[in-house]
Parts: sequence; structure tokens; C-alpha cells
Amino acid sequence: MQAITNWSLVIIGVVLSASFGLSLYFEAPYIFVIPPFLAAVYFIVFYTEKTFLSLALFAPLSVNIEEYTSDIGLYIPTEPILFGLLLLLCATQIKSPFLGKEIWKEPIIYTWLILLAWVFVTSVTSTNPLISFKFLLAKCWFVIPILFFGTTFFQDEKNIMRFFTLLTIGVSITALYTIIHHASYNFGEKESHWVMYPFFKDHTIYGATVALSIPISFALLLLVKQRPLTQFLLLLMAIILLLGLYFSYTRAAWLSVIIALLIGFIIHIKLKKQLIIGAGIIAISFLTFKWDAIQLELSRNKQDHTTEDFGERMQSAGNVTTDASNLERINRWSCAIEMFKEKPVFGFGPGTYSFEYARFQRPENLTIISTNFGDLGNAHSEYLSTLSEMGLPGILFFIAFVFSVFYTSIQLYYQTSPNETTSRILIMAIILSLSTYFIHAFLNNFLDTDKAAVPIFALCAIVLSLKLKRQLSTNPK
Repeated sequence: MQAITNWSLVIIGVVLSASFGLSLYFEAPYIFVIPPFLAAVYFIVFYTEKTFLSLALFAPLSVNIEEYTSDIGLYIPTEPILFGLLLLLCATQIKSPFLGKEIWKEPIIYTWLILLAWVFVTSVTSTNPLISFKFLLAKCWFVIPILFFGTTFFQDEKNIMRFFTLLTIGVSITALYTIIHHASYNFGEKESHWVMYPFFKDHTIYGATVALSIPISFALLLLVKQRPLTQFLLLLMAIILLLGLYFSYTRAAWLSVIIALLIGFIIHIKLKKQLIIGAGIIAISFLTFKWDAIQLELSRNKQDHTTEDFGERMQSAGNVTTDASNLERINRWSCAIEMFKEKPVFGFGPGTYSFEYARFQRPENLTIISTNFGDLGNAHSEYLSTLSEMGLPGILFFIAFVFSVFYTSIQLYYQTSPNETTSRILIMAIILSLSTYFIHAFLNNFLDTDKAAVPIFALCAIVLSLKLKRQLSTNPK
């Protein structure tokens, strides 16, 4: 494919500028959406691989046009690109299949396909089929292009490094923007909730994205050793991400990084299963016998989360007496559980939680920030959201998918020789990044946005590609 000419860039710039001017003049935001859509079609068809790579950069930088139009929720430019890739890759697979038969035997793939099938079933039985089928379509364009095409695309290790680099650059840009914006407010706690706008809707998803990017940035720092300037820039981006994480004031993100590091350490030293199981039994026994004392201690915790001190903010995570944020999260979880009890098999339908949970709120659980419109977050848990919307089968399928992701990546790490330094660093970085998200997922849910879906499913695709490549090298046809 021939390179993009300077004239092409000039024409694209003129068209975008003209459409932007017309959209302002006629007060019709939709006019500005058309040229990016046409540009996306052009690049998807003629520069498919480069377009796929661009998602790593664009995902953290995308903007939801719902903030500017009350009618449509669409992340620009990522979702038009993902939808175009979905159509192109499905058509290509039908005409001349590029996916090998071995991919369909992988647990990550077939557990996700089973989950996707259940999303379809529960969309049919949904209390709001229109919302649920929109959710299903979004799942398809978030997952299929990334997970399936990525498994082939990432066979080339250079593409993995390019994707990591672009993702780190994209998240670092948003983190730097947020830090500078936040600094103008003296890094105030209240301002930390919105200074990342318009790239992120609030500090929770921003913190989650920064957290999953940190292991990737350090992997690049260890692996890319070409020029001093490159090393300096990579170190600078890693520092920016660490500062971004700290000043996000997101307790869940902080905890996820700490726990992920512990998981990585356990995997690296290859702690025996018996010791892990024994430690788990001891921990459960301790909680069981000391539960009354723990509840009493929690009731004494009055530390509010609206503090800028790291220690005090972490302490506030255990305040279930006066902290409005914690109490509202418990309120949303209680609603999800009550919704599950009413519809335990099929749930209320994918994407319907925010439309249904209001009537399940109990007066004793209401807080000063409670709302009936789901405008302050969803179920605040990837797992409970799935439980309430897709019933018991849905949560079991989702857990099976998560388990398959970690089982495959951990087994791959152990199968990789210590001499294969690059592969081991890449795999460990992926395990740590995935750990930060799926730990965070107990307290929030973001897989319905490109900010989380693009990197998470790309990491899954990289795990699959490394595994299939290893199988091919050890068992050549």
C-alpha cells in the first residue's frame, strides 16, 4: 500500500476544518461527525493495520459526543473505527478466512463466545430489548476486531511493542493534561473528580486506565534500550503515569496496583498452590471468627474520602458508616443483588441496570448522593452488574472468561524460559495490567467503554498470539 501523501493530509485537514466550521455555523454537531466517519472508512480499507494500531493512541484520547449532543453516545474517533473494522474483518473472514482453526480451541475465545451468545439470549428476554441489543452491538465492535484480528496481528512482536508504545503515549498525554489542569486548582480533591474532562467522564475510569498502563510503561522502559533520548522519554512517561495515578485520588486504582504487584510477586516466585490455598483458608477462618470485631472497628472508622492525604484516603476505604461514596456503592450493590433475586436466570437484560435499579433502593440505604437516574455510575461492579443484567449464567460465563485469561497468561509465563527475557517481561506486564483492571472491576465497571475495552481485549489478544506462536514453534506442521 502506498504511503499517505502530503496532499491527502492537506485535503483531510481542509475537509475536517470546513465541517467543523459548518457544524458551528448551523449549530448542527452531526455535520462534524460525517467527515471523520468517511476518513475512518478510507483508512480502515486501505491502511487496516495502521488503523488498528491507532486505536491504542486514540482510546485514551477519545471524546464522547454525548457531552455535546443529548441524543447520541459515541466515542470519537474510536467507535466508528471499531465498527468499520468489525464489518471489514467479518467480510474478509467470510471471503478468505485468515483465522486459523487452532484459535477456536482456545479457552479465552470460546468462553467469550459463550458469554456473547448469552448476551444475545438475555437481550431477547430483556425488559428493554432496544438498549440490550445496542449493548450487544457495542460488545461486538469492542471485542471482535481487537480480540480476533489482534490474535493474528500481534504474531509480530514488533506490533506488540508499537501497540504498547502508542497506548503509553496516549494515556501519558491525558495524564499530563489532567495533572496540569489539576495543578491550576492546587491539586484539590474535589477538582480531581472532573479535571480529566473531556477525555474521561470522572476520576474512577481515569484512575483505572492509568493503573493498567503503568506495568506496560515499565515493560517498555526495560525492553527499549536504543537511544538515551528514547529511554529518557519512556522514563518521563512512567513518572507522569505514577503522578497521574497518585493525583487521581482513586482508592480503587491505588489498591488494584498494590494487589497486582503482590499477585505478580507470587507468580514470579512460583509460590506453591498448597501455600496459597492454606493462606486463603487461614484468612477466611480469621474473618469468620473475628467478624464481629471487624464490624465494630469499621463502625468506628469516620475517615472521609474527601482528603488529599494518601494514608487518610486509603483509611477511608473502610469507612462504611459516614463516607457517602462507600455507602452509595453499597446501595448500588444491594440493588444489583435484589435485581438478581427477582430475575435470577436471565436478569433484566444487558445495559438495563441504570434504568431498573431505582425501585430496588431501600430507604435505609439511600445517601446524600443517591439518584434514580443512574447518572453517578452504574452498579459499581463489573461482576454484580453482570449478575443483575444477565443472571447467574451470565456471571458464571464472565468469571469463566476472566479465569481463562489469567490461567492462559500465567501458564504461558511459566512455559517461557528465563532466558527469554523479552517474552517474560511482556507476559508479566500483561498479567499485572489485567490484574489491576479485574481487581478494580469489583468496585467499578468500565468494559462498556473504549477506554478499558480496547487495552483489555488487546492484552488478551497478545496473550493468545504469544501462546499460538509458541505452539507453532514447538510443534511445527
